[in-house]
Formats: sequence, structure tokens, C-alpha cells
Amino acid sequence: MSTDRRGQGKVVEDAACAYVQRAGLALLARNVDCRYGELDLVMRDGEEVVFAEVRYRVGSSRGGALASVDRRKQDRVASAARWYLAGRRELASAPCRFDVLAVTGEPPYRIAWLRDAFRPED
Repeated sequence: MSTDRRGQGKVVEDAACAYVQRAGLALLARNVDCRYGELDLVMRDGEEVVFAEVRYRVGSSRGGALASVDRRKQDRVASAARWYLAGRRELASAPCRFDVLAVTGEPPYRIAWLRDAFRPED
């Protein structure tokens, strides 16, 4: 990934993180890498642990940001979430959900927040 694209990704992710924090979620971790993939944002919403996938598209071609979170991506995020929880005993029994933050356009970005966007297949 080019440096410009990484920089843009960070800016978009910062905007998405701030958006959910204004709604009352607390940040636990960002950009958690493991062998299964990356967790963009790990948040706390009351008792729930929220794994939020941030997707950015300038436009809506090819289905837009929401459509880019296909079953394969969902499985990767769910596997990374299981790995994350396994290393944090204090969160292991907390209820979890998977959200998608679909960011589109140029600043100021439009952010569509889909809570409980998918459920992992066990």
C-alpha cells in the first residue's frame, strides 16, 4: 500500500473513531494485527465489546464501502476477534458485536454506521 493511501486510511479511520466516540463508545484498541488479519477498532459500548471494521470508498462503484465487507472479510474479522479475546481474560465473557463503519466521499466524510452488521459463523 502506498504511503499516501496509508495516510488517507489513517485520516478516515480517525474520523470514524471520533464518530463512534462522540456516540459514547470507548476505544480499547486500534489496528490490532494478528495472523488472522487486522482489527480496525476495538471499542466498548457499555458491557459489549465492539469490533468495528472501517471501510472507505470515494464513490459507490462496485457496491460501495458496505458491500466490500463480504463473507470472507467477515470470517477474517471474526477470527481476529476470537484471537483478541483469547488474550484478554477480562473481556472473554463479555457480549460482542461486529459493526461496520462505511465511510464515503471527501472531507467532510459521510459515515454510515451499521451496528451488529454481521454475525460470525461458528
